[in-house]
Amino acid sequence: MADEPTAKTSTALLVLGCPQVPVQTGIALYLINRLKKAGLTPVVAGNKAANTLLVVSDPDRHYVGEVIDLDRAVGLISDKKRDFDRCFVFVHNDAGVTYAATMGAISGAKLYALVYGEHFEEQAKKIDFPCTVIAAKAVHNPLPLKKAIDEVAPWAA
Repeated sequence: MADEPTAKTSTALLVLGCPQVPVQTGIALYLINRLKKAGLTPVVAGNKAANTLLVVSDPDRHYVGEVIDLDRAVGLISDKKRDFDRCFVFVHNDAGVTYAATMGAISGAKLYALVYGEHFEEQAKKIDFPCTVIAAKAVHNPLPLKKAIDEVAPWAA
């Protein structure tokens, strides 16, 4: 039998910022679960606090797989050493908008901006680059953002 090409696994990058808003960790775990069920391989890129919260929340790694430093991920993508099929940037402040714009500029991934927090409408208005914006007022209760994500079903796109 001839060597058959192996099917490329679809990948998704989750870009986490400062975990100042409580829903970020829960929504990240939810999204990781949905992506895995859809056959995508999720990779988390965040700052030390965001990454640590995820790893501590899933100590047996049932959901969380590869976790890398956010600055390292940006470097790998900008140097064309790595890229992803989808990219989900968590946005609750100006830094999140900047990371989403950066990912849109350096990555070939289909880009999603998950906008949440007390001032989610203001942040969503700042996004003037191509991406799918998924926004909801979610600070402590993740259900409004979960509902908005479910309506878009980005794992099926």
